[in-house]
Amino acid sequence: MFIEQLSFTDISIVLAIGFMVGLAKAGIHGTSLLSVPLLAILFGGKGSSGIMLPMLIAADIFAVYHYHRHANWQFLMKLFPPAIAGVLLGTWLGDHIDDGMFMRIMAVIIFVSVALMLWLEKRKAEVPDNTTFAVLTGVMGGFTTMVGNLAGSVMAVYLLSMRLPKNVFIGTAAWFFLVINLFKVPFHVFVWETINWESLKLNLLALPLIIAGVYCGIWLVKRISEAHYRWLVIIMTLLAALALLPG
Repeated sequence: MFIEQLSFTDISIVLAIGFMVGLAKAGIHGTSLLSVPLLAILFGGKGSSGIMLPMLIAADIFAVYHYHRHANWQFLMKLFPPAIAGVLLGTWLGDHIDDGMFMRIMAVIIFVSVALMLWLEKRKAEVPDNTTFAVLTGVMGGFTTMVGNLAGSVMAVYLLSMRLPKNVFIGTAAWFFLVINLFKVPFHVFVWETINWESLKLNLLALPLIIAGVYCGIWLVKRISEAHYRWLVIIMTLLAALALLPG
């Protein structure tokens, strides 16, 4: 779809989504998940994933620049290999999943993620830091981020269960998504053909709002306590699942 064919309302929605993506990457988790169904309404499930990806990468770069010192590379090195496998699986299955069905499946996955996070909070439990859990998280994260840019909730379960401090949580997630999102680009360009010059023009239009969202998110995160931040992640993830449920 050409920018010239979009209405003022359509462009306003895209700009708002850019701002939400920036907020999410700076640590206000869940806001980019809420933008997924909005973008899918305009461009369809697969098309919207190609438009969203460059927005995510732009926000990832700014988030990594600010939080890179806080990343936990022990967790990242466990997650990268299975996440790459998940991306490859998602690339293959993406052509065989109906948009509405996919949204409902993702909503169920996110609800399960929220249930696990609530259980961990109630019991003050910590999921064992073992290879099996990391592999499952990586594969699911790679799959969901490829098919619908919805891996935020999957990663939130893993990182919150490890009881990471606020800034370490954000820094680790920022590095994970920057690396995996860059890995996804060739598949969107050459396999799905969802990224092209026209979609990149739309991304450039949203770039100032993405940057504004990142720095607004950084400002907000500094003012949220560790305990309140964990509940912010859980609540925003739950709202994202509710938005996806209708399919």
